[in-house]
Amino acid sequence: MAGSIPEKLCEKLARSHYENFPVGSIFLPRQLRKHVCNIYAYCRVCDDLSDETGDPQLSLELLHWWREELHACYEGKTNHPVFVALKPTIDMFDLPMEPFDDLISAFIKDQSTNRYETFEQLLDYCRQSANPVGRLFLGLMGYRDQARLTLSDYTCTALQLINFWQDVAVDYEKGRIYIPQEDLRRFGYTEIELKNRITNPAFAQLMRFELNRTREFFENGAVLGRLVEGPGAADVDLFGRCGLALLNSIEHSGFSVLTRRISLSKGRKLMIALGWALRRIITG
Repeated sequence: MAGSIPEKLCEKLARSHYENFPVGSIFLPRQLRKHVCNIYAYCRVCDDLSDETGDPQLSLELLHWWREELHACYEGKTNHPVFVALKPTIDMFDLPMEPFDDLISAFIKDQSTNRYETFEQLLDYCRQSANPVGRLFLGLMGYRDQARLTLSDYTCTALQLINFWQDVAVDYEKGRIYIPQEDLRRFGYTEIELKNRITNPAFAQLMRFELNRTREFFENGAVLGRLVEGPGAADVDLFGRCGLALLNSIEHSGFSVLTRRISLSKGRKLMIALGWALRRIITG
């Protein structure tokens, strides 16, 4: 089958990344799983072009090239294996170009913006860096209404925020600080302290504040899991449940994100999934 090699490449790329977005879980039927992997593979390449070159100018050039490939894909002219696999997904589910394009815009922004003054500015970034993923996932499920898209945006923004709080130290090593500058000043925590990975009461208060705001986004989007049906419904619900579990893990660790990367083990994710399945059986 002509598309098998590109699809296998997409599955490999997808499964090597996006730990906070469950990729092709056991609840997805094989046919839908393939399309999820195709979308996440596209996201993974965007991410690599942005972060793995070590040269912002080269990353910009590659991201603009990737955008040209995206446009060529929609015109049916691409030969890149990721787009060869993605094109049937786009056509089958009539996926718009805008979410794919927004993701590229977010990574382009990463090349020139490494600090955010306000939380609202950070949310603007999330609207391009995370929300498109959820909108595309809903597109695979056949949902396009604004109500569900808005709920998805809440959850995806929360997942992006929790990733920022997970990776405070990692991002600093890349020259980026996603904690809003206004929040650093508010709690009296300095970049020098961040550089030295100092976890003090000011940092704990700062992180508690950010986690509480993130929890509100998860709660605002939680109802989405009850408003979708069919293949993928379990994953929509699990996005939020895994995110909240990770948020709680960071809190229970004493906000020790500067000295270790806190994540959910495969066993923990499985227990969350099994708990979800059991509740569905009991409640019908």
